[in-house]
Amino acid sequence: MSTATPQSLAGVRVLDLTRVLAGPWCTQVLADLGADVIKVERPGSGDDTRCWGPPFLKDGEGNETPESAYYLCANRNKRSLTVDLSTAEGQAVIRRLAMRSDVLVENFKVGDMARHGLDAATLRAAHPRLVYCSITGFGQDGPYAQRAGYDFAVQGLGGLMSVTGAADGEPQKVGVAVADLFTGMYATVAILAALRHRDATGEGQAIDMALLDAQVAMLANLGSHYLVGGEVPARQGNAHANIVPYQVFAVADGHIIVAVGNDRQFARLCELLGLAALGQDARFAANAGRVRHRDALIPVLQQAFRARDRHACLASLEAAGIPCGPVNDLAEVFADPQVRARGMIVDASHPHAGALPLVGSPIKLSVTPVQPPCAPPMLGEHTDEVLREAGYGDDEIAVLRARGAI
Repeated sequence: MSTATPQSLAGVRVLDLTRVLAGPWCTQVLADLGADVIKVERPGSGDDTRCWGPPFLKDGEGNETPESAYYLCANRNKRSLTVDLSTAEGQAVIRRLAMRSDVLVENFKVGDMARHGLDAATLRAAHPRLVYCSITGFGQDGPYAQRAGYDFAVQGLGGLMSVTGAADGEPQKVGVAVADLFTGMYATVAILAALRHRDATGEGQAIDMALLDAQVAMLANLGSHYLVGGEVPARQGNAHANIVPYQVFAVADGHIIVAVGNDRQFARLCELLGLAALGQDARFAANAGRVRHRDALIPVLQQAFRARDRHACLASLEAAGIPCGPVNDLAEVFADPQVRARGMIVDASHPHAGALPLVGSPIKLSVTPVQPPCAPPMLGEHTDEVLREAGYGDDEIAVLRARGAI
């Protein structure tokens, strides 16, 4: 996938044996940065997410294709190769490709790759420069290592659901699979660090990434809240455990976010709402008091907001220097002029659908911009191409296909 501009990871080949979200999210970032990512999929069915719909991509005549919106979100700028890893011939294909790769990423259960002779120790013994990244639910060791890992379950086990949702409601998962996404991003960082070490020393390494580890790490200030303060944080709904007011308020035609960051902003907020005396109240003048007395403060603020128009209210808050924002649905998000100005909607050419709209990369590099978007590959679209590059002749490819290895 050559482009006219240089790419940060040009010349880096990634063998991608992942599916669903955490692994594909990681390898999509690497692909955006210019790596040649070869996505290895099961013959016939491919990545599990290909069928996770509707919605499915439609062709020019309005017919559904076998590519779900879910699959399309995490697989741009890759090439697809179908290989049956349960066959000896398929395993041999992966070994040959691994010897030509800089990075291998997999998210099989612990022990599965070893049974196929494709584990980190085996491949790195033959190719010491290889960076081998394993992504699992719970890591390569520990009492849960053999368990399958799923984002939803990890959000519960890792504490995120205990601090998400209304204070008087049930625990809630986050609307997108953040444990998967954070793990994918941490894996990307780890791979880039390992490549830098490899380039400096010639030595590759094994990377052990776990959804639960990433989930616990991303508890951030709430994790520290417990470790330092000894208190178990509770669900605050759309409020903040340590800052008040820092939450969603209902207005006449929707909802807005008000995120007061200091006492001066709170005093200005009170003046804007016609509640200047509230800003001087000893209970509320300082943030610590507002946190302690939030049950008395918030209903008063909510009553003042309720009759106001969203657009006008946000304009007045912004003019007063009070952090705020709308609560947009996705139609509003993708129509937002800032989102469009930043290139967060991109079009890729798809052989069946024509122009395919995709969410753009948030990475903005001045010298080595991200890869212009190529549509996520159709299942097995590049099988012959990739195998020819690895030295397979057409007759050998035909034999592999006849035996069901590809």
